[in-house]
This record gives sequence, structure tokens and C-alpha cells, in this order.
Amino acid sequence: MNAENDKQNKVAVTVTADSVAGDERAAERRLGSRAPEFIRKSRLLRTGWQVGIFVVGLAVVGAGVAMLVLPGPGWLVIFGGMAIWATEFTWAQIVLRWTRRKVTEAAQRALDPKVRRRNIILTTAGLVIITALAGIYLWKFGIVVPWKIKQ
Repeated sequence: MNAENDKQNKVAVTVTADSVAGDERAAERRLGSRAPEFIRKSRLLRTGWQVGIFVVGLAVVGAGVAMLVLPGPGWLVIFGGMAIWATEFTWAQIVLRWTRRKVTEAAQRALDPKVRRRNIILTTAGLVIITALAGIYLWKFGIVVPWKIKQ
């Protein structure tokens, strides 16, 4: 009986150690560089690769920041730049995961019927107030088109 239990324990320990090693390998695959193997082996190529990824990501994030005030999908481009950085830098992968988690949580909260009802009520109230203010302004001052301004 003891010999049989020892074999089972060894198998269990081996499976546990393999599963832990597999989890660590999976975690390493998820976090860290996604550069090709030959680039990761050479220190000079790896540094050049990282600088290139950083510069390209910085250009995309910079364009996204400019699009926040200019026409364009600013936040989408910023997240695209973060995704470029996340191919090489662990910190960007962590930030991107946190952002995805928060966006998913916000989307789930927005689908809650109570929240949807509240948002509809607030939007309707806002539109009523804006319409009333616009009506009062037009009643008091009327519409003056720029090409018929009296001097």
C-alpha cells in the first residue's frame, strides 16, 4: 500500500510541478516581448527593436493626443499606440489589461436596466432644458443671420 501511495504522490507532484511550469510559461507568453527569437538573442538587435517599437508607439499615441482636439478617433488611436507598446513592454501590457478590464466593467454597468433607465431620464431632462433655453433665447432675441446684420 505504501509503495502504491508513494507512486501516486510522485505522479501528483510531477503533474503539479508541470502544471505550475506550464502556467509560468503561459504567463511569460502573455507578458513580455513578442519579438522574434533571433532579435531577443542579440542585445544590440533587442535594444534597436525596443527603440523602434517605442518610437512608433510614441508617434501613434502622439497622433491620438492631437486627435483629441482635432477631428479624428483620438482615444482609439491612443489605445492603438498602447497596443503597439504592449508588443514589447510589460508595463504597457499591464496598463492595457487594466484599461480593458475597466472598459468591460463600464460596459456591463451600462447594460444594467437601472443605469439605462437613469441615463435615459437624465438625457431627456437635459434635452428639455436645452430646448427650453434655446426657445427663450429665440423668443427674446430672434434669429439674426450674419449677412443681414444692421449697422
